[in-house]
Amino acid sequence: MRRRIHLAAAALALLAAPAAAQTGKVSDNLALKSQILKGDRKYAVYLPPDYETSQRSYPVLYLLHGGGDDQTGWVQFGEVQHIADRSIREGTATPMIIVMPDANTGRRGYFNDVNGEWLYEDFFFKEFIPFIERTYRIRGEKRYRAVAGLSMGGGGSFMYALHRPDMFSSAAPLSAAVGPLTVEELKSRMASQNQPIRVSDAEVDAYWRRHNAVSLVNAVPDDQKNAVRWYIDVGDDDFLYEGNSLVHIAMRKKGIPHEFRIHDGGHTWTYWRNALPTVLTFVSQAFHQF
Repeated sequence: MRRRIHLAAAALALLAAPAAAQTGKVSDNLALKSQILKGDRKYAVYLPPDYETSQRSYPVLYLLHGGGDDQTGWVQFGEVQHIADRSIREGTATPMIIVMPDANTGRRGYFNDVNGEWLYEDFFFKEFIPFIERTYRIRGEKRYRAVAGLSMGGGGSFMYALHRPDMFSSAAPLSAAVGPLTVEELKSRMASQNQPIRVSDAEVDAYWRRHNAVSLVNAVPDDQKNAVRWYIDVGDDDFLYEGNSLVHIAMRKKGIPHEFRIHDGGHTWTYWRNALPTVLTFVSQAFHQF
């Protein structure tokens, strides 16, 4: 009888082993040294379930956190490992590497500052992406690279894909901060954050145009209208609803194809967790032939 119990336990262990092997891996306290930002920058990474056992290279999603969080936000509150594992297992998303940079050390945000003293966007494109794509088995072509994020990170998704449409096949801003709607709002925001402006009014105006999603959409050349696949999602009770709606209207007028979704909810992790599976499916369509 005891032998039968042991055999049954062994059989169950064998049955359970494949299921355990289908779990991805997350590390959330990794770092690289940045010459541009003069210090170490942290990041988190999700590796798909078969990363350790295969020799293939993978597409990559750069997933940006919101204000007040850091590289652990999507791991701790967004449940990225559980959601990505399930989406891959169910076949609604392709196996991919998900990279989550920290934009909350030194200063908060994904952009260069108006005075040219804090160059986070330069770091992201000149140091961070090259480092990530050297360190992990990532397919380096535009087609296999996507960007998404929530709130402040949604704004980063908008600006990065609009600034560098040559880099991303798709972008999925969630509940995005689309940038100051006017130059006066930009100046007021900087004053409230005790950030002195040491450049001319013309340079401030140029900075605003480069960091306002509506302005950038209006400036998209006709031959770039289809350069990026867009999925834009915001809750009907979100305080950033107006800015996202204005971007949607600007894209409609400009003739830029995009998906615009409004769901029940506000500016909450419940909303973003519910949105993430759709984001993974959407970016996977660009990674495949569709």
